[in-house]
Amino acid sequence: MREIIHLSTGQCGNQIGTAFWETICGEHGLDNNGNYHGEDEIQKTKLDVYFNEASSGKYVPRAVLVDLEPGTIDGVKTSKIGNLFRPDNFIFGQSSAGNVWAKGYYTEGAELVDSVMDVVRREAEGCDSLQGFQITHSLGGGTGSGMGTLLISKIREEFPDRMMATFSVVPSPKVSDTVIEPYNATLSVHQLIEHSDETFCIDNEALYNICQRTLKLPQPNHAQLNGLVSSVMSGVTTSLRYPGQLNSDLRKLAVNLVPFPRLHFFMVGYAPLTSIASNSFRSLTVPELTQQMFDAKNMMAASDPRNGRYLTVAAFFRGKVSVKEVDDEMHKVQMKNASSFVEWIPNNVQTAVCSVPPKGLDMSATFIGNTTSIQELFKRVGDQFSAMFRRKAFLHWYTSEGMEEFEFTEAESNMNDLVSEYQQYQDAGVDDDEELEYANEAPLEDGLE
Repeated sequence: MREIIHLSTGQCGNQIGTAFWETICGEHGLDNNGNYHGEDEIQKTKLDVYFNEASSGKYVPRAVLVDLEPGTIDGVKTSKIGNLFRPDNFIFGQSSAGNVWAKGYYTEGAELVDSVMDVVRREAEGCDSLQGFQITHSLGGGTGSGMGTLLISKIREEFPDRMMATFSVVPSPKVSDTVIEPYNATLSVHQLIEHSDETFCIDNEALYNICQRTLKLPQPNHAQLNGLVSSVMSGVTTSLRYPGQLNSDLRKLAVNLVPFPRLHFFMVGYAPLTSIASNSFRSLTVPELTQQMFDAKNMMAASDPRNGRYLTVAAFFRGKVSVKEVDDEMHKVQMKNASSFVEWIPNNVQTAVCSVPPKGLDMSATFIGNTTSIQELFKRVGDQFSAMFRRKAFLHWYTSEGMEEFEFTEAESNMNDLVSEYQQYQDAGVDDDEELEYANEAPLEDGLE
């Protein structure tokens, strides 16, 4: 089968990773210990994409949980799904990255990375046909960003032909956890541009806004934010976990979504999102889901898709939905908002339909968009980066770990190049001359004079 190995790195990565495993265990009828109690055979058919079956009959996630300090890992061990994971797959150090990317990438993380790679190798050897890796991490702290990107580049070296998908929590404009976030994020993005195949960008501010404005939760807690992320992750991975779907593996997804190798940063959205109070006033229909899915307020990254154009879009519908209705709705969206889609990629909206709805819902939709407006996110980080770097503020925390200043300028210019590439494709149109030439060269069909 086409197996995936999951890695959670750092505090944020482990928290959203745990929420993800909780969600998909629920969907596949597994209890907190990994025993199957489902009613429907379809739940079991592709379990081996994410789980190994142990001799006792329980299913064990193919997950590696990594952190440079024991705290978060202990939290996962004592959580309700702590018994689900294989004990050897918890790997933690005794120090911490102290929010410094250089510690995660060059010093503390580098000491731990070999033991992580041993576990990854062991998991990979147990696979029949490994399709790739997915990693959950944040780009603002030290472990998730520094050690996370170190792991990605090590895995890339060892498994160059396998797919690498990352769910990356990017720094938000207003919710900042650490002062040196712009440094950590820029250095991480520099690595992700080179080594990742698909990066799903999520940020805290957008999640807070969804909780407060749409779900009407005045004081959202971490569990609710992580629940949002896990519902999107579950939606994105639907086609990998159930049989007979389009985009049924990471590579097919990337082929449909990535027009140029560097432009692999996606925005994700999810529907239905409604407050409990207004739940009874809404009907769940395909047009309703489609409308909500393309709504800027539903995007889980703080950049507005209306400021850019979509290069490609993938939409996953789940539940008892008619495929024809989905296609019609998607066609309507493209016709109505033609200016929001680049015209030089025809048919740039892909849809997949899965008959199994998420737990507790009749139907849902997940949105993945490769939009040029994601550059706002990198621009924002870049501006904060250059403001501090101009004065060489906080640099000593990095240079004392053995980093050189040129690494910063290199990372900054790589990220600026990415922004200008997005801008270039946003402005690109099909030349009228090109269209005319193409029309003249089009061959006549048989039987038509």
